[in-house]
Amino acid sequence: MGLAVGCICRWVRRQIVGNSTNALTRIWSVLAVGLVVAAVVASGALGAAAPISHRSRLPKASLGAITQLSAANGCLVDRSSRRRGCTTVRALKGAGPIIGSEAITVSPDGSNVYVASSSSNAIAVFKRNRRTGKLTQASGTAGCIAAGGADGCARGRGLAGPNSVAVSADGKNLYATSFRSSSVDTFTRDPSTGALTQAKGSTGCLTAKAIPGCASARGLNGADVVALSDDGRNVYVGAFRGSAVAVFSRSTSVGTLTQSSGTGGCISEGGADGCATARAMSSVEGLAVTGDGKNMYAAAPGSGALDVLARDPSTGALTQPADDGGCFVNSATTGCTLGRQLDGADAVAISPDDRGVYVPTLLSSSIAIFTRTPSTGQLAQASGTTGCVANAKGVGCARGRTLRGAEGVAVSPEGTTVYAVSLMPGSIDVFDRTGPTAALTEKRGRQGCLTDPRFNCARAQPLRTATSVAVSPDGKNVYVVAFKSNALDAFKRQTK
Repeated sequence: MGLAVGCICRWVRRQIVGNSTNALTRIWSVLAVGLVVAAVVASGALGAAAPISHRSRLPKASLGAITQLSAANGCLVDRSSRRRGCTTVRALKGAGPIIGSEAITVSPDGSNVYVASSSSNAIAVFKRNRRTGKLTQASGTAGCIAAGGADGCARGRGLAGPNSVAVSADGKNLYATSFRSSSVDTFTRDPSTGALTQAKGSTGCLTAKAIPGCASARGLNGADVVALSDDGRNVYVGAFRGSAVAVFSRSTSVGTLTQSSGTGGCISEGGADGCATARAMSSVEGLAVTGDGKNMYAAAPGSGALDVLARDPSTGALTQPADDGGCFVNSATTGCTLGRQLDGADAVAISPDDRGVYVPTLLSSSIAIFTRTPSTGQLAQASGTTGCVANAKGVGCARGRTLRGAEGVAVSPEGTTVYAVSLMPGSIDVFDRTGPTAALTEKRGRQGCLTDPRFNCARAQPLRTATSVAVSPDGKNVYVVAFKSNALDAFKRQTK
């Protein structure tokens, strides 16, 4: 199986670097086949649970358990993919692309939800009812922003294949990456409606390509994920093709971005593009900054690695420690620490107390778990079941029933629950987070997972190719985007 998975990884890499217009479609096809093969070889890793009746009563919900909102409030789908029982909206085609696992975000005030939709070349904007969690989309340009103003949206540029979105802590700006544009775009957010307006001139779009109306920047080739520091002073972009993290200073008054020259403006595998030098940073796809601002952690699936980066609080510049604590890898690599279940590491989430770091891994079908020492920023992965959760049996991890092609992860605001979404069968796993070890335990029975009827989980749909998950700041709701379903799903979260 290791040889087959290795071949799949190399094929995917060639397709992405080749920049084919059909790359994403072909990537999905090969990953789907590869994961099915891996599951078969693993001899029934998912188990063989019989179908269950969804009329049976769920046990009393525990803290963090989720249920899909009723009727059409529970799912929104792009109007090109009408689905019975769901609300049709605009700009959700290709919501949450596979290359990108941070495609959904909730504004800090809890008033809006934003989704990056690669096939729509758009950012969809939704108003959130903070009491019920229901989402609605405004008509006209307030409901979305798209390349060329398609779908009746506001007009944007540098939006070819959006795949990641993040809102600044002050709520003034939204930043989005676009894979095919190799860009990061800056938008001003209307606090009353949530509508987005792209900054005028070249300050509204920074790119590694020659795009009219955009300025050039380094370390953005195949821009994949965007993350902000809590102090609002820096924006970071992980580049899949460029194997880099671009560093931008942010104006806290107007939100515009600037990149310094030299090594302070980016860090990359081997120091390419005039950046600071990093190791085990191939194909960056996940980023997260600690709340104390001392560290950034980067998931690099091409290296099967989690990179540990120190952040300069005055400039935002990133450096990788020279010792082997600067990277954790799935297979032995000079200068890195050997970790577990990191094959295809593709996202990062940090607990609110800065003590737990969670990394979903596509090809390991697992979540690697690290504990963090706040004083030093150093990570450690425990042996045994406290160091990982996995779909497969016999790998020394705690169990995650539907972690097949794990892609996205989120931690609840109070830090008690972790949610993970997976490509196959399109699912959500719900874990309780306990103690100083940051260990995860999947909730029992149907509260522990949501998908179609096959795996003794609660039912939720449409979730085909679920890629990204977000929890509202008030902890009342969980939102998930599903690429193949062109869908945004809404869930109520048990808070007591």
